[in-house]
Amino acid sequence: MDEIEIRDESIRLGQFLKLANLIESGADAKAVIADELVSVNGEVETRRGRQLRAGDVVELGGISVRVAAQ
Repeated sequence: MDEIEIRDESIRLGQFLKLANLIESGADAKAVIADELVSVNGEVETRRGRQLRAGDVVELGGISVRVAAQ
């Protein structure tokens, strides 16, 4: 599983999807989240503004990425 480091204590889900190169744009984030294709820590997440912290695992399309502290 890949790990993506974040600079701050937390990051919004939509921003993290872009940072991890799982999507191309904010509009893509809105679409995949609305379609319930994204899960956080094994549970479907429908809030683009969900705050992620180090240790959280985001999955989209069978690809899992862990949030890591810098």
